[in-house]
Amino acid sequence: MSLVKVPFKPGFNKQVTQSTAEYTWTDGDFVRFRYGEPEKIGGWQKSSSDTIAGVTRDIHNWTDLDGNKYLAIASHKLLVVYFGRAFYDITPLDTALTSCTMSTTNGSATLTVNKAGHGLAAGDLFTFSNMTIPGSGTGFVAADFTTNTFEVVTVATDSFTVTMGSNESSSGLSAATGCNVNPYIKPGPAIATPGYGFGVAQWGGKTIALTTNDLDGALNDDSAGTGGSGTAVTLTSTSGFTSAGHILVGSELITYTGISSNDLTGITRAALGSTRAAHSDAAAVTEATNFVDWGKASSTTDVTLDPANWALDNFGVILTATIKNNKTFEWNPSDGLTTRATVSSNNPTASVMTLVSGRDRHLIHLGTETTVGTSSTQDKLFIRFSDQEDRTDYTPVSTNTAGTFRLDSGTKIEGAVRAKDYILILTDTSAYTMQFVGPPFTFNVQQVGSNCGLIGQHAIVHVDGIVYWMGQGGGFFAFDGTVKRIPCSVEDFVFTNVDSDDLGLNYDAGELVYCNFNSLFTEINWFYPKADSSQIDRCVTFNYREGVWTTSSLARTAYMDKTLFENPIASEFTSTGTPTFPTIQGVSNTNGASQIYEHEKGVNQSDQNGNATASIDAFIESGDFTLDAKESQGEHFIKIKRFIPDFKVLSGNATVTIKLKDFPSETESSSSLGPFTVTSSTKKIDTRARGRFASLKIENTTTDENWRFGSFRADVQPDGGR
Repeated sequence: MSLVKVPFKPGFNKQVTQSTAEYTWTDGDFVRFRYGEPEKIGGWQKSSSDTIAGVTRDIHNWTDLDGNKYLAIASHKLLVVYFGRAFYDITPLDTALTSCTMSTTNGSATLTVNKAGHGLAAGDLFTFSNMTIPGSGTGFVAADFTTNTFEVVTVATDSFTVTMGSNESSSGLSAATGCNVNPYIKPGPAIATPGYGFGVAQWGGKTIALTTNDLDGALNDDSAGTGGSGTAVTLTSTSGFTSAGHILVGSELITYTGISSNDLTGITRAALGSTRAAHSDAAAVTEATNFVDWGKASSTTDVTLDPANWALDNFGVILTATIKNNKTFEWNPSDGLTTRATVSSNNPTASVMTLVSGRDRHLIHLGTETTVGTSSTQDKLFIRFSDQEDRTDYTPVSTNTAGTFRLDSGTKIEGAVRAKDYILILTDTSAYTMQFVGPPFTFNVQQVGSNCGLIGQHAIVHVDGIVYWMGQGGGFFAFDGTVKRIPCSVEDFVFTNVDSDDLGLNYDAGELVYCNFNSLFTEINWFYPKADSSQIDRCVTFNYREGVWTTSSLARTAYMDKTLFENPIASEFTSTGTPTFPTIQGVSNTNGASQIYEHEKGVNQSDQNGNATASIDAFIESGDFTLDAKESQGEHFIKIKRFIPDFKVLSGNATVTIKLKDFPSETESSSSLGPFTVTSSTKKIDTRARGRFASLKIENTTTDENWRFGSFRADVQPDGGR
């Protein structure tokens, strides 16, 4: 019998059954297609031996005027700059806790910091400053406190503990010394949390609409009201609050019996099992009266608390870094690598995200405040942009180009991206273009699509004149002047999550989805968390040049194409990892750790020196084929006597398995002589394989193996029927 060539089509087809997917590839991991042929993807190498505290949510690169290259990395705990193959901690610090005292015990490394209503939680990071060490009672010196970052180990209402680098060598302190504690800013939780169950600071129940405002005056950690006296809590406005009910401040619930002007009267602190704490002036207050099933953990909810997220960009040489629904910070390389980022002057204090417009250089706040500096006025469809070339002026007047605009479709802005000569803005339902037109209108904003909302802030990318994104309710979209839904041959696989074993998207964690492209191989990657997963652990890839789709288990929480740096850069998170950067006294695995990799380097997983640490076990598997006469379509059994290997690239070994079965519903199994090991010198393989249906699997399992498969030619003959 003559050799028969199986004409496999490029890309994965997961929309049909194995037997219907004849002559297509249906599954694989760590593979890509080039010129129609499948190959193992490139390797990745650690950029540093250090791992960063927290899960990375965004990365961004830029240069200064001298051409120095910087990489900003933002996690749910840190803001870091990578420069000269080293990390630098530039995380902004929150308001200092002053006049703290400390207690130690001889022979113990545990330090107790005493501060009423400190508001810190286990895992929070901070630094010490203004340290005063008494003349006796402790063997610690000021440098033991002021040269490192510390992690909170345990907390009580008026104190918390940390672990020192050594034990107390003297008799110990009792609420002695004086110092400031400088907490790191808190971008938010590491995961998307279903709303209002136990453990998410809402104490059970759910609500349909949330009214929020700010405290007008601080609350102490006592049973009294504003300013530590009386039985009333004063807000900047009580508009929208029910006449009696509950409010949530931080994680404390407070009941009230009436409203008088801007006072909530007849309060009871630490209500319904919550914990009393101090709250600063202007702290957010949430109307919680409409919560139902109070005191119970909600089994279902329509609300998801967003995880920490960042938007990174650069305004000239200055890094801009906005925490989602929070403040914008900036960092100038000229201030030095040991200088921390600081709050951007005169900017809004609550924005979904920011970005810098291209040629015209406006700093644009999306989903931001209608009154700058008042977080309670945040409108998630409201856009505010600065004066041209001035990132601090947001007051529209006739002599500048600052301005505002409100979108009218959807409930919130999800994300935006700079495109060719416009910015594409996506809400949870619709698409808008924002294009610079100059004074007096500055920008022209037009709706260009509906029913095409974005699933998460970073699930969008612009490449080669087209914007691509993952949809809020599933599916993929593109905009090239018109919004289009992209045909996807793995769509059901990616968006089906009926069972916990499914590898489809966890919609409740859609905010985590991260998208970027790899120009080296014309690929767009969407990294996403699968069903029942709280962190990214899957990837779906679209080769936009060849129009083919693949899926994989590559897990990257942030990814950046090769631009200023020689290779694509990405981050992998380990929830149980213990970070090594920055140097943290008492460090634990509470916050997890992120490893930064350079991709498309070699064929293995490698350390920072390029030494292989693990193999990349890639495979690809086809649908069922019959190699029978077209008019028979599986009527006869076939016998495959031999096949001729055809690899464009083959380093080391590749394993080829011919899987067989008699009926579509059966579980396939390897031919009796397989699997078969193929090397670069292998000319043919005798198989002795028999079945009605056959499929092909190609894989590698050890380091230094690499392959690119060509075609499958087999010696086939009919072998009866039944």
